[in-house]
Amino acid sequence: MRPIWKGAISFGLVTIPVGLYTARSDKRPKFKQLRESDHSAIKYKRVSETDGKEVPYENIVKGYEVDKGRYVVFTSEDLEAIGTNLSGGTVDVVQFVKQEEIDPIYYRSSYYLAPEQTGIKAYKLLLKSLQEKEMVGVAKVAIREREYLAVIRPEEDVLIMETMYWPDEIREPEFETLSEDVEIRAEETKMAEMIIDNLTGVFDPLAWTDESREAIEEMARQKVEGQEIVATETQQPAGVVDLMEALKASVEATKEKRAKEAS
Repeated sequence: MRPIWKGAISFGLVTIPVGLYTARSDKRPKFKQLRESDHSAIKYKRVSETDGKEVPYENIVKGYEVDKGRYVVFTSEDLEAIGTNLSGGTVDVVQFVKQEEIDPIYYRSSYYLAPEQTGIKAYKLLLKSLQEKEMVGVAKVAIREREYLAVIRPEEDVLIMETMYWPDEIREPEFETLSEDVEIRAEETKMAEMIIDNLTGVFDPLAWTDESREAIEEMARQKVEGQEIVATETQQPAGVVDLMEALKASVEATKEKRAKEAS
């Protein structure tokens, strides 16, 4: 893997040279838009809204909208001046906290932080200390001309950096239906808990597959080989039924599922 960024982790007076690597790869099926007549790929051009003319990349600048349709222009020098330059940046750890104190809703993207040769000892020291203390580091970091709040956490033999949303970027769950008063009977709660118990297990990421992606890949293979495409029947969602009846049926279904998995 090639690093997308090189910089350093800084905590206290310790500096650890690191490279930043993308931790995830998006394997969702991607479709290109084609012209129907000859299946040639459609390209997109950067054009001006005012006259529709194509604009060369070297003539494009960054504009920040201050009013509707009114912009101020930021140069690379302006962005460097406020500390949002990608190259030579620092993951500045400013606090250590328990990971369970951070709501997962804040997490944005995951990256591996790998040490440069000169920083291996300090890197492994930080990794071991975080593991033994069961803590994570809260940091600030600039990536692609944008500053992020981030978490540095240990995962076996590597440090993972999770970029985060800022608190004012998290929307409040304001839904009228949540304010409605409903009566939940003890029997309903007990049966819901039984369903949870029947479906409780140890999370194994290897047990999960993207069935939609596999289906698209298989259909693509069939099309390439000229096979007949047969539509599969999709199960329609059941209509609204009595909650108690649905709970009873769910308890039985999950009980049977658990029995089959145990056998």
